[in-house]
Amino acid sequence: MTLNSERKMARALIEASGLAFEENIEVMVGIYEDEQLVATGSRAGDILKMLAVIPDYQGGSTLGELVTELVMNGQRAGHESLFVYTKPEYAVSFQSLNFFLLASQEKVALLEYGKGLATWLASKKELVRSGLNGAVVVNCNPFTNGHRYLIENAARQVENLYIFVVREDRSVFPFDVRYRLVEQGVRYIPNVILLDTSRYIVSGATFPTYFLKKDDPVARIQMELDITLFASKIAPFFGITRRFVGTEPNCPLTGAYNLTMQSLLPEYGVDLQIIERAQTVTGVISASRVRELIGQGDFAALADYVPATTLTYLESVAAKAVRERLQEDEIGKKA
Repeated sequence: MTLNSERKMARALIEASGLAFEENIEVMVGIYEDEQLVATGSRAGDILKMLAVIPDYQGGSTLGELVTELVMNGQRAGHESLFVYTKPEYAVSFQSLNFFLLASQEKVALLEYGKGLATWLASKKELVRSGLNGAVVVNCNPFTNGHRYLIENAARQVENLYIFVVREDRSVFPFDVRYRLVEQGVRYIPNVILLDTSRYIVSGATFPTYFLKKDDPVARIQMELDITLFASKIAPFFGITRRFVGTEPNCPLTGAYNLTMQSLLPEYGVDLQIIERAQTVTGVISASRVRELIGQGDFAALADYVPATTLTYLESVAAKAVRERLQEDEIGKKA
């Protein structure tokens, strides 16, 4: 049996199980009985996906054998923790295989194999403070005067303000740069505590749609999982009872995220505080506008949009690659 024929059999089983086949995988495994494929599953990075078992083999040990092989394969590849998204009704099956439920909403549950979340939280134990605690979750691509304004206002309303910088590296500015610019930009605020989100923010790169229906609101589902994970696991550990966001006049997706937080956070004892966005004479300060100005080479205008620490970096030799990429983006818009 060729590799191509095995892949075709796996695809047929996956699609017969009501799932969509996705090409972006690193490893695919299968279980056979008398040359018949009875179960298959795949791994993409630290995500297990497209797990399918024929009806006659469901409810037995087959799923466990399949998942065990994928977990061992993932661990050999260097992943300490593995994640799986599944339908909520199947979560118990994965919990019986030593997966830990991170978050669940109406259509999707997210589970983790390993002690990644517990280990990450334990590593931050020295950052836990008593008192009235708040949180801001930021990407800062890059850090702007708008971010600084939000953080300044939030810090005045709590005793301790946790700033979570999104670790996922899908932005123009790499995580280490984004984190450093935030650190430099808020150094003068005495009650802020800076840390990253680790892997515990739902990643757009890994969020699967293969078991969702075409008309399912994928963006909303992802938002609800992300907010539930933060509110049910992260906020209680740090004693966070307030989360702060800025108003969002430009991005519908971020605006929808804020509305979803307004709906879900109070269920977990977390209040959402919305702070009016900072503006310049030309309009709202946004990271997207800052990236446009960089691409246009308008560094004089940037002084109204970013702190001196961010501007120093943007003008440095270290930022040359970022500047060139943004300049190419601007040229592409005009082409």
